[in-house]
Amino acid sequence: MQTQAARLSKKVEREKIVLAAVPELQLRIVEFAREHGRVTIGEAIRLSGASRNTLKQHFRALVETGTLNRHGGGREVWYDLR
Repeated sequence: MQTQAARLSKKVEREKIVLAAVPELQLRIVEFAREHGRVTIGEAIRLSGASRNTLKQHFRALVETGTLNRHGGGREVWYDLR
């Protein structure tokens, strides 16, 4: 149990460091995914009012950093937390 607690503590600290350097829009995307279990670009547009192209860049960055997983393709793409 102590090992699990230590591992969780390290994970939380690592996440704090990573999220401190993340743009506000990406934080909102991650928070939405955490609250709802998944997020789509359409939901992010409604949430933020940002353009589809801007959001695509942010989603791509979140996938590249390992924050989000991408599922599906085309209009059926959705993302969840890793």
